[in-house]
Amino acid sequence: MPTKDEVLDAIRECSQTLGRPPSLAEFKSRSKMGGYQIRKHFPSWRAAVHAAGRTPNTYNVRLEDDVLLADWGDLVRRLRHIPTRDLYRQEGKYSPGVFEKHFGPWSAIPESFRKFATGKAEWADVLALLPVDTRSSLPSVSESGVVSPTTTIASPTSGGGLQYTRLGDRPTYGNPIDFRGLRHEPVNEDGVVFLFGMVARELGYLVEVVQAGFPDCEAKRQVGPGKWQRVRIEFEFESRNFRDHGHPPDGCDLIVCWRHNWDKYPSHLEVVELSKIIQTLAASDE
Repeated sequence: MPTKDEVLDAIRECSQTLGRPPSLAEFKSRSKMGGYQIRKHFPSWRAAVHAAGRTPNTYNVRLEDDVLLADWGDLVRRLRHIPTRDLYRQEGKYSPGVFEKHFGPWSAIPESFRKFATGKAEWADVLALLPVDTRSSLPSVSESGVVSPTTTIASPTSGGGLQYTRLGDRPTYGNPIDFRGLRHEPVNEDGVVFLFGMVARELGYLVEVVQAGFPDCEAKRQVGPGKWQRVRIEFEFESRNFRDHGHPPDGCDLIVCWRHNWDKYPSHLEVVELSKIIQTLAASDE
């Protein structure tokens, strides 16, 4: 992990080479430092450039859709799977927010890439890694408005229910839980943060701060009569996201997640799996 001064020196060196302050993508490419190393010391890229004594570029150049999608596809090719928003922020050249301005929600990018890459031989390997296009499974409708009886519009799930094709113009929800006003299970890290806030006091935590940088939260918990200690908490939807996001294990004491699926996690880390805990709390409410 580079120090703050090493990051600033690298920004100055890159600025001198280019003859101007670098963009974040240029800096990452030339310095081999990632976004995480920068966010460790500075709240934003602009703040880092200012701290290095340089003036960030104030103009915005609109990136072409093809340029963004090509970089996303290159990352899929390297990873051999579709990146999460946080993983692209660490490994890609551009901001995830730029993609969302061009293509809508992050979940819509694979379909945008499919339209961009179809028929281009150089992207055939990446197209093979994308989810199967389910649009062909939509029911056929005759001119009279009758759905063809030979068309299957839902497929059975392992639990014995039916699973329908997802509609792309609206959000999705987790399974119903109806826990103290939370109607559905979390489906992302934000839901984990919200749920922890609901039960933190019952679990014995006094939250001091929730922040954008790593770790996400600082809290205190009682370790003896009249004695409290500070703990550093990182929120994740799944515990192994901690590993996937490249967080340093020694920078955190506790992972709070919805689902614990990291088998060989560092022994000094504690894991709080909220999906198990709220079962106990829900039973005590009855």
